[in-house]
This record gives sequence, structure tokens and C-alpha cells, in this order.
Amino acid sequence: MKLVTAADHAAVDMKDELVRFLKELGHQVEDLGPFSKDRVDYPDYAARACQLLMQDECDRVILVCGSGIGMAMSANKVSGCRAAVIHNSWEAEMCRRHNNANVACFGARSMGIEIVTGSLKVFLETEFEGGRHTGRVAKMSRLDGSAASDIPGG
Repeated sequence: MKLVTAADHAAVDMKDELVRFLKELGHQVEDLGPFSKDRVDYPDYAARACQLLMQDECDRVILVCGSGIGMAMSANKVSGCRAAVIHNSWEAEMCRRHNNANVACFGARSMGIEIVTGSLKVFLETEFEGGRHTGRVAKMSRLDGSAASDIPGG
């Protein structure tokens, strides 16, 4: 799988560990940085990574910041991205199976690397279930305003 990773200054160390982990699993990884702990703005990194996803330059994106929340909020502003803050393997599985999440976000200040790597492995191995979830994911996709007429009351 071709993956893109990015972080902010608070999560450089965890991102670097995740890049090593993902390469050991045999994935192709493009690391967008940052490559130092100098202050950066996470929306810039989330936007760049998610733009690559929307241009079909990768299969999924992994974002890390202090909490995972800022990265997820930023990623979800990019049309077509479905980002989830993941705290455990069950959330990793459910966001893939039921929501077809394509961006995994983790908090470097709130989680240990063992939980993150375990959850990330589940995120990458789990397929979208489809079925009754397909219509719901389509409705989420329309919320970005690209098809407002398809939203009830839109």
C-alpha cells in the first residue's frame, strides 16, 4: 500500500517511528515531515497530505499531532477525506468497516507507540464493509457542499 505520513512539531518522534514500522510491514511511505521539532502549523501538513490522497497519489494518510484532533479537523476540511482520531484497535476497525475512513489520526501526547502501531495495523488491514454503510458514507461525502442539493433541506 502507498501511504503518506505527516505530523506537527509535537509528534515528529512518533511519526518517525511509524514510518519505520510501516516500511517494516512492506508499505511504500512518503513522509511529508516535518523533520525537526521546530514549530509548524499542523493544518499545512494535513492539507498537503490529504491533497495527495485526493489526487490518487496514495492509498491512505496517517497524521500525527499532539492530540490527533487538530490533524483530523484539518483533514476533514479537504473534500473527500474521511479522517478519524483513533485511540484503539476497535476504533481503527470500525472507522474503516463502517465509515470507509481514509485518514488515520493519532495523538502523540496521549497514546503510546504500541497502541498506535497496533491500531494502525488494524486500520490498514480492515476493508470497508459496504452494504448499509455505503449510503451513509455517500451522505457524509455530500456534506462538503459539492452536492448540496442531495442533502435533505440542502
